[in-house]
Amino acid sequence: MELLLVVVRIVVGVYVGLMLLVYLRQASYIYYPEKTVDLNPSDINLAFRDVSLTTADGETVTGWYVPAPSEADAPVLLFFHGNAGNIAGRLGSIQTFHDLGLNVLIIDYHGYGQSTGKPSEKGTILDSVAAWEYLTGDMGITPDRIIIFGRSLGGAVAVGLAARHTPGMLVVESSFTSTMDMGQRMFPYLPVRLLSRHPYDNETAIPSVPCPVLIAHGPDDATIPFAYGKRLFEAANEPKQFVELAGGHNESGMDYDRAYRAVFKEWVDRYVAGGRGLRLCCGPQPPWRLSCGVTWAAGRRSMRSRAAACPYAPGCFSRPRALRNISPGCIIDGIAVRGTTLWMGY
Repeated sequence: MELLLVVVRIVVGVYVGLMLLVYLRQASYIYYPEKTVDLNPSDINLAFRDVSLTTADGETVTGWYVPAPSEADAPVLLFFHGNAGNIAGRLGSIQTFHDLGLNVLIIDYHGYGQSTGKPSEKGTILDSVAAWEYLTGDMGITPDRIIIFGRSLGGAVAVGLAARHTPGMLVVESSFTSTMDMGQRMFPYLPVRLLSRHPYDNETAIPSVPCPVLIAHGPDDATIPFAYGKRLFEAANEPKQFVELAGGHNESGMDYDRAYRAVFKEWVDRYVAGGRGLRLCCGPQPPWRLSCGVTWAAGRRSMRSRAAACPYAPGCFSRPRALRNISPGCIIDGIAVRGTTLWMGY
């Protein structure tokens, strides 16, 4: 009996010790920063500007702004990278987005590259907010011209930011439902949810995202299960689309998949201001009554400040010059007009 009690004490001690180890060292399982930034966009013949931002906790976040060939007219992609390395390892993706005609802002998180501080979920939240405020404040870019893009860990950062703001579009590539789910896979016999200090609960946050959502994931991803990407998609609001990728976690995505790039470009043109122009969006609702001065013109038909039916199928359509005189804060049956998008029923 005494021997059994000794064995139980040893097992309990080891279990508690393992829980304590996971609790204290969990950041080392999530973040793999590299401090040396040994490349920059000039190495692939792209012009860029160094960006240095101060976060709400007083740390300095660094990054690059890479202008598109038509900077003034192009949408801006706010790029949140994965959990390893730093921005120097994302030059291929920057080139891809540049070739798609986008301005790109990419930043390093707390403790990555030349950014100060230590990485944490709170830190990445503050980093993302600083980047958003730089674009919308310092640069004067309207939210409907901004695409928030996140890959892997960056997908969690992107979802969190999009849930608190209203960008033109959110793209989540090869990301997870939460780090709690990821941790439970690593330590199936530990109460990971109770121990988690950096939960990144995407599955709970994504229903609060008000903009169009594009999610991409591959069934051959051995790092983050494909099922997690599908669960994120199911939790997201319409309009949304899921793109199935080919290849492993680090061998798939926008840089590798031409069909995925085509879908992405179509979504930018459809939903993001600066894609192809103003947008007319129709939804499966009864006709909405216009309660402010809006002129809708499509072909020979035009309407102003009155109930109207939309003649198109559900979806959004690029219609340069389709909408005029949109008043700031205009409300259509309780739904605010955002930027250059007018939603009408059919």
